[in-house]
Amino acid sequence: MKKTITSTMLFAALLLTVATNSVQAQTKPATLARYKDTVEENLSADADINIVTEYVNTLVGGNADKAKMLLASNYKGYGPSAADSSTAEKVVSGWKQDYKVQSNRKFDFVKATFRVKSGNFKGNWVSLWGNYSFTQSGKNVTFPVHYNAHVTNGKIDRDYIYFDRLSVYQTLGYKLAPPAAAVAK
Repeated sequence: MKKTITSTMLFAALLLTVATNSVQAQTKPATLARYKDTVEENLSADADINIVTEYVNTLVGGNADKAKMLLASNYKGYGPSAADSSTAEKVVSGWKQDYKVQSNRKFDFVKATFRVKSGNFKGNWVSLWGNYSFTQSGKNVTFPVHYNAHVTNGKIDRDYIYFDRLSVYQTLGYKLAPPAAAVAK
């Protein structure tokens, strides 16, 4: 009996190996698009960088209403969390709330630009990355930020911001607490 089980298992393993190799041999890996096939030089690089830089510097400088003029009427902002999204009005309102409690705001960044040739991200993009800092409740807060803005007809119509929100909150003194245990019935 032991010999039959071993023979059956050996045959099954051999059959599985042959089937797996046959399937693998028939599939081809997807061809990855090359950089120059998807992205090219932004022909309005200087103008787009100036728009995005002015927008960010104006927000950080304390004039959200002026910064709003650099946003398109159909503007949509995303981040830092995947579920976060904003309209121009929400962005202005959020910054105005920050102005009440923050001082010494500063964003040191480098910038780059490119044009995506096709797809959902088609168009001119400006990327800024660096460190944002401010003082709140006597605490100095500094954290890395990556910001990408899509510019169309001289206006920002979409942007994405990435930073570690938890780190900021913890620096300000917030504590992360695990969820309460389920109550036994």
